[in-house]
Amino acid sequence: MPVWRLRGIILPAGEPGEVYVDGDRITFTPVAGAETVADGGYLLPGLVDVHCHPGTSGIGEPLDERLLRTHGEQLRAAGVSAVRVPGSAGRLPSWFGADPDLPRVREAGLAVAAEGGFFPGWGRQLPPERIPAAAAEESRASGGWCKLIVDWLTDDGGYAPTMSPEVVAAATRAVRRAGGRVAAHTQHAAGGAAAVLAGVDSVEHGMHLPEDLLDTMAAQGTALVPTATAFAHLAPLMADPQVPAGTRTWFGEGWRRHPGLARAAYEAGVTVLAGTDLPPGHLTEEIRWLAEAGLPGDVAVGAASWTARAWLGLPGIEEGAPADLLAFDTDPRRRLDVLDRPSRVIVRGRLVR
Repeated sequence: MPVWRLRGIILPAGEPGEVYVDGDRITFTPVAGAETVADGGYLLPGLVDVHCHPGTSGIGEPLDERLLRTHGEQLRAAGVSAVRVPGSAGRLPSWFGADPDLPRVREAGLAVAAEGGFFPGWGRQLPPERIPAAAAEESRASGGWCKLIVDWLTDDGGYAPTMSPEVVAAATRAVRRAGGRVAAHTQHAAGGAAAVLAGVDSVEHGMHLPEDLLDTMAAQGTALVPTATAFAHLAPLMADPQVPAGTRTWFGEGWRRHPGLARAAYEAGVTVLAGTDLPPGHLTEEIRWLAEAGLPGDVAVGAASWTARAWLGLPGIEEGAPADLLAFDTDPRRRLDVLDRPSRVIVRGRLVR
């Protein structure tokens, strides 16, 4: 494999440097014969989509392996070098994540939900007494993560918790004993409170999350993944008069307060991360939404780059790190629009662009 040389301002530190990509490894030690592919500009650690569901064409649809590869290729082309899949429509095949031509993968197996508390056919929908054991099983099967669906749509068009606080806490403890981490889907105040007080690692979506919980989240290291662009895409559909009134009210009120929640979370010291949900593939749009919500530009970029990488245990641009990086002619922290136009993309040591 060729060795690449890149020179520029290395982010997030903002110091000039010279980076060599030798296979799937970054080094600062000069390598003879390296080809210069970027000379000047800014070098950004590879992007991370912390919440996406590749391989699925729509809500409730089955996992499609052909589409899974297509989504992986599209993500890679956009500079997304790693994804976290917090629950998939079916078991992810072993090649996804192992293929060096696709992004790195962290996954959570099948989501664990209460009976009737998730899309039909998705996840493991179980009675309360079986949820903790299933959560631990999924974390072991996936290599470390489990996703709990702690609240869901009701038959009368509302939205409510589907797991008691005791069940959420027991499932979280079971995953901890298995050495895993917990992502909690929550879009209800009581469900969000149960998740935060159980000490989950991340709150996914977080609609209607009470802001008085943010200090607790910051203190215990619970991250917030707002997945706002997914809601933005849903908003016109959810405003349709044919949608039950209770659902319209729940969604509309939650969506209106979502930017303020993201900003308040950042101000409280919560780690805010960028994820696109379904469909995947609009990560830079999510970064810009975070900035519009009030996060500083460098924090918004970090939410999908160095901060997200560190949170998942992936180094940034440092000696011996995995070779995931992008080059830009302009500082992407100050010009978020350039995130769509990297001059170079390297994923897993391969020059994509």
